[in-house]
Amino acid sequence: MDKKKSFLKSYRFSLILLGAMASGCLLGRVRPGWAEPLKPLGDLFLRSLFMVVVPLVYFSIASAVSAMSSTFRFFRILGCMLLVFVVTGAIATFLMLVAVQWYPPALGFTDGAVAASAPVQQSNTFERFLRALAVGDFVELLSMRNTLALIVFAVLTGLAASAGGEKTRPFTAFLQGGYEVFVRVVGYVMYLAPIGLGAYFANLVVQYGDVLVGAYGRAMLLYYPLTMAYFFVAFTVYATVAGGWRGMKRFWGKIVPPSLTALATGSSYVTIPSNLEAAEQLGVPADIRETVIPIGATIHMEGSCLAAVLKIAFVFGVFHMDFTSPEVLLKAAGVSLLAGMVISGIPGGGIAGEVLIMTLFNLPPEALPLMNAIGNLVDPPATLVNAVGDNVSSMLVARIMGGRGWMDRRTAAPSETRV
Repeated sequence: MDKKKSFLKSYRFSLILLGAMASGCLLGRVRPGWAEPLKPLGDLFLRSLFMVVVPLVYFSIASAVSAMSSTFRFFRILGCMLLVFVVTGAIATFLMLVAVQWYPPALGFTDGAVAASAPVQQSNTFERFLRALAVGDFVELLSMRNTLALIVFAVLTGLAASAGGEKTRPFTAFLQGGYEVFVRVVGYVMYLAPIGLGAYFANLVVQYGDVLVGAYGRAMLLYYPLTMAYFFVAFTVYATVAGGWRGMKRFWGKIVPPSLTALATGSSYVTIPSNLEAAEQLGVPADIRETVIPIGATIHMEGSCLAAVLKIAFVFGVFHMDFTSPEVLLKAAGVSLLAGMVISGIPGGGIAGEVLIMTLFNLPPEALPLMNAIGNLVDPPATLVNAVGDNVSSMLVARIMGGRGWMDRRTAAPSETRV
């Protein structure tokens, strides 16, 4: 009886969210006409999270950097983080490259489904990326469209506060206090989660239920199972590498709320608050989780790597182009990894990635709506992998930084102790 009570206490909120998800799916299937009136409830939940997540990202990164005893540790975290991001993104890309060779996603696609589009202007991706690193006015930092600039500003603020020593200690305390305040604000907003997520899942079933068996059904039949297999198998392996059997078991016990939030809302950014809470419960040191997860929500997209390969293979099949030569496959791997890391952080990164694909492979303008449609259809599972991948990546960084016993050192990092 005590074990049953302990289980219910530990997983009560996760069970509530699972119940809300199941109820929403059932409602969308049985009573699709009722789903649309409930959509504003889901929008209210999503808008509330968007409202608070910008200051949360700023205070989490700035406070974590300012509280570090040395800048060397911060740059070591960044180095380990980038290594983990590149390796996991490359693994996801390779798996999809193998899958599309075995199961071509555009086989049987009818020419009538190709929609014409206006000519597309070429894009200088490197220039767009540089522009995303800074804004022309301070107030523009308060927008999610400028997430990379916000992260850069938060890192610079934290470094300056840390370098100031005693003179800047009050400001450091302000940053840490701000983080604590917005974590509590997010907690209040999460009271809306069961209703909001239920409404969103109801609309997902109504919106995508029929189109998945239409012209794009074959592509989705490849992407959805492969992505979910990657979610369960790859993340189990990563969590085991990071924390052994105990780390893997704890990971799957704490990751349900972030997973459902990502799956329903389609936003890695909105999932940051619940991801930070889950990482804290997993024992990831504060300076690691508060650096890796917010930055990862912007530039670490394993699901987007999977989707980019699918888009390329799909349009190659539609236009009867060869997708088997080593040169094409290598180029596809490179642009997919680029789309899942660098371009994802640029405002309008989805369309920027698709334009880059068109440019590199000399595809006709008609390829753009095809890729855009696939992007919309794969968004829920892609975001699930993107968001949860940030969490398990923080565990891997903690493993690299802290060694085999990092999960037992709850106060190992200097920033774990808040002022």
